[in-house]
Amino acid sequence: MAALGWITPRRRSATARSVLAGEAAAEAARKTAQESAAESALEGAQEPAEPIQPDFPVVGDVQAAAFFDLDNTVMQGASLFHFGRGLYKRRFFQKRELARFAWQQVWFRLAGEDAEHMQDARDSALSIVKGHRVSELMTIGEEIYDEYMAERIWPGTRALAQAHLDAGQKVWLVTAAPVEAATIIARRLGLTGALGTVAESIGGVYTGKLVGEPLHGPAKAEAVRALAAAEGLELDRCAAYSDSANDIPMLSLVGHPYAVNPDGRLRKHAREHGWRLRDYRTGRKAAKVGIPAAAGVGALAGGAAAAIALHRRRR
Repeated sequence: MAALGWITPRRRSATARSVLAGEAAAEAARKTAQESAAESALEGAQEPAEPIQPDFPVVGDVQAAAFFDLDNTVMQGASLFHFGRGLYKRRFFQKRELARFAWQQVWFRLAGEDAEHMQDARDSALSIVKGHRVSELMTIGEEIYDEYMAERIWPGTRALAQAHLDAGQKVWLVTAAPVEAATIIARRLGLTGALGTVAESIGGVYTGKLVGEPLHGPAKAEAVRALAAAEGLELDRCAAYSDSANDIPMLSLVGHPYAVNPDGRLRKHAREHGWRLRDYRTGRKAAKVGIPAAAGVGALAGGAAAAIALHRRRR
């Protein structure tokens, strides 16, 4: 999650802000993982994973771990969009902002990750949570997971993660989504923890700023590198999974990269470099643009479907 100069020793082109974002994400991930481990001891066993067996062996190596991208890799669609829906339901913002979230989700599914649109989505989210307490968002995030996210987890990817866990390895989400949301998802899936974008907070209250930059592209690789160093992992023994070419830096960092539900650029790169591919989408169009075969989110789904239909007619 090694061909673009991202392997150790590195010829790093990452910015100082990428390094800061990566290190902040690693620090937050280790802290929340330790807290989750303590909570799990009290909560009891996790629900069993979907009965899908991965078709590759996973060696029980304590110096290995697995790193999973979230959006369109573990979960269908953009987690930030689903989080936004939940906040709208709780009157955190108005209809015009919901419409912007809807458009961002449609764009994400049609075009994949785009830096400009992802930045717009993050700016929207930061403005919404500014002034709210971290604990408040964590509580709401648990509810939102049950309402919108649980049913959108890819069973196939979930089985891959479980295979690593069953082998005694740690499994981390690595995502541009807020670390709080990512941590909730990781905990609910029984994973070790999550590396995510760290929003600045003072006295437990969000300031509307980030620590470093969003955990995207090179910053993800920096986060994985920092976490591996802290955990005593050997990156060439680790595995990484993603759907996006933007994650090639992270995928190139490990010895076992996997392209899951890949976009066109990543699929091409994976084939050229002999990386394994997994695609859990159904239908020719879904496989091409990453749209779930079944959709249904009320009025927003109607708007999304209309946009998708228009896109198809213009092709």
